[in-house]
Amino acid sequence: MQTLVCSPDRVRVVSDHAPQQIPAPDYDLPEGYTHVYSGKVRDLYEDPDGRLLFVASDRISAYDWVLPTTIPDKGRILTALTVWWFERLGDVLPNHLLSLEVPAEVAGRAMVTQRLDMFPVECVARGYLTGSGLSDYRNTGSVCGVALPAGLVDGSRLPEPVFTPATKAELGDHDENVDFETITKTVGLDDATELRRLTLEVYARAEELARERGIIVADTKFEFGRSLRSGVIVLADEVLTPDSSRFWPADQWSPGSPQPSFDKQFVRDWLTSTDSGWDRTSGEAPPALPEWVVEQTRAKYVEAYERLTGTAFR
Repeated sequence: MQTLVCSPDRVRVVSDHAPQQIPAPDYDLPEGYTHVYSGKVRDLYEDPDGRLLFVASDRISAYDWVLPTTIPDKGRILTALTVWWFERLGDVLPNHLLSLEVPAEVAGRAMVTQRLDMFPVECVARGYLTGSGLSDYRNTGSVCGVALPAGLVDGSRLPEPVFTPATKAELGDHDENVDFETITKTVGLDDATELRRLTLEVYARAEELARERGIIVADTKFEFGRSLRSGVIVLADEVLTPDSSRFWPADQWSPGSPQPSFDKQFVRDWLTSTDSGWDRTSGEAPPALPEWVVEQTRAKYVEAYERLTGTAFR
């Protein structure tokens, strides 16, 4: 496993194109905070007490690019929604959140979290067939080695949710969808079995809660780590947000074609449309998003938050 403690000031985004650099952010934090990591969306700092300040930016990524346009309030929505889910999943397993008392410069978009030994596994739960899972199914009749019935289409609900993990790539490589046996070689059979159990249990709880609120959680990604103090497996990172999940409006679900969504699929669709003028195979950076795409993307994130939580986003 890897310890989530530090990283270079600049981080390459995993891609087929030339490495993209993410500048270290400048939140003008008080003295004593040290920048240790920046990913596509999140920034990590060490606070004066040696804990981690976990900051969600307004950056948005697609097709392995961090886009030149930000989505206003996106980081606040991701943080608020993650905290809401943590409160409802606490009886399933603990999470990494320690406090929401953060510097004013990142208020609303940051959490103080504990350090963990992170499992080098992306733990994906799928309840519906779409995306890369659909491509795998069309080629093999299975998803990550899990055999599925014949005749499923884009948007089909699976007979039961499946665990479809991916390896966490080193910089310069892609995350790779793998089968359960591959994960056992990475983390051992006992931990792999527990990660699968926790992933499916958390997904089942979340899927039920979201459905009551008119949202289908088609699939979602979790990350887990082991507590440095107790050795217990802990839920980490952001949880069940439009960035880490596919959210579909339940009243519009219609298998057989791509579903309307509350996630960043809206941005992906514009980037691959003729309107953008961008060829994703060119190796060139994508263009800035037009204002109407920014506004509608923000509106989708806000609607997902408000439908799930039942409260207005302020």
